[in-house]
Amino acid sequence: MTETAITDATDLAYLDLVDAAAAVAAKRVSARELTEALIARIERWQPHVNAFVSFEPEAALLAADRADASEPTGPLHGVPLAHKDMFYAAGKVVSCGSALRADWVATETATVLERLESAGQIRLGALGMAEFAYGVTGHNSHFGHARNPWNPARITGGSSSGSGVAVAAGLTYAALGSDTGGSVRLPAHFCGVTGLKTTLGLVSRANAMPLSSTLDTVGPLARSARDLRLIMRLIAGPDPLDGETGELWLEDDRPAAAMTIGVPTSFYVEDLDADVASAFQQGIETFRSLGCRIVSVDLPDEALLSSAALIALGAEAAALHRRNLAERPELYGEQTRARLINGFGYSGVQYVDALRGRGPALARRIEHMGACDAVIAPVARFPAPPIADTDVGARFDGVVAAVSALMRPVNYLGLPAIALPAGFSRDGLPIGVQVMGQPFNDSALLTLGEAFQSATDHHRKRPQDRA
Repeated sequence: MTETAITDATDLAYLDLVDAAAAVAAKRVSARELTEALIARIERWQPHVNAFVSFEPEAALLAADRADASEPTGPLHGVPLAHKDMFYAAGKVVSCGSALRADWVATETATVLERLESAGQIRLGALGMAEFAYGVTGHNSHFGHARNPWNPARITGGSSSGSGVAVAAGLTYAALGSDTGGSVRLPAHFCGVTGLKTTLGLVSRANAMPLSSTLDTVGPLARSARDLRLIMRLIAGPDPLDGETGELWLEDDRPAAAMTIGVPTSFYVEDLDADVASAFQQGIETFRSLGCRIVSVDLPDEALLSSAALIALGAEAAALHRRNLAERPELYGEQTRARLINGFGYSGVQYVDALRGRGPALARRIEHMGACDAVIAPVARFPAPPIADTDVGARFDGVVAAVSALMRPVNYLGLPAIALPAGFSRDGLPIGVQVMGQPFNDSALLTLGEAFQSATDHHRKRPQDRA
């Protein structure tokens, strides 16, 4: 690995996670220096983007000093990180973005946090999110909306809004999020970072806030696919506290040039904003230039899969929140309450049919992918819209459907997908592409992402600094 030049606090804050960890391990920089650099940026950026719901600078500096005085404990020794406020941390308030949990103190710690802490990470605080992870725009009426670092009047995407913002603005080197209906990939697209929606069952969900038991996945956001690989090697794998896990992290050693990428002939390529269409086509050509075989692929079930995902998510989320909705509906924000209430409109027959169709649908997807290792598609049909245009109102349901339209098939099938920065709109807003893979071949997606980012610099661009 080539050593990264370190010149000032801004450079320290914008190191890749891999480089930051290597710099501490080699004693080229101290954990305190990294932590001070991030604290300074958080203090400067937080008023503009509202990424954090809790910020713990004093505790982080004490932990940094302990790290500097001790032998390395793991691959993240002395590296400060912050994560979505849905991962329980014993003794900490974990709000899950809701007034219902504004003072709720966790008694257990999420497995994924335990694994990162064992690897040596330092806690900076907790990052904002859509209420109960049930929002795709970044709105939160309790703790304030997250704001896009490229343009604070624009949405960030949700529900892992604070995670996308904090990585993009250089406030953390990486952040965990969740993806139930696009909640990692949408913030990655709208904020210009890299995010991995993991295969269902690859990463433990133990002691992480649930939303939809059949769709919830945990995944990281970072500035590069290389950083995502480091995180995945630490958090993936079986957990006795989560009976859905069982598959080990499997490395795919093939180079990108040995892989075949499919380009959809319908659904994902319809009604695209001109700038998104251009970035998508350039993304395809980048993979072609890297030696990947590019073929057309017909995925005929996507609209049906999207509808089935909405039914499963809506019914499960409504059931989970039924009691609180009946007893304390006023404590929910308008967006969240509206979506939860919609879930009661699905019948038991619709829900059972949605779940029963998953196995056959996955078999058809694999059949139609054929020899393709992955399929490339846009993340969303447009760059980040204005926050004001996505508030609750007459257009609310349509806005939610439009923002997340290209997300749900992957969630329904439990497949992995990586979101990669792929360009910018004429207004200077980030645009991403998603590369969707085969079950449990998340490693191949990271390989494709690493190759893509070796040939492009979109992921290196930074939003304009804030005074």
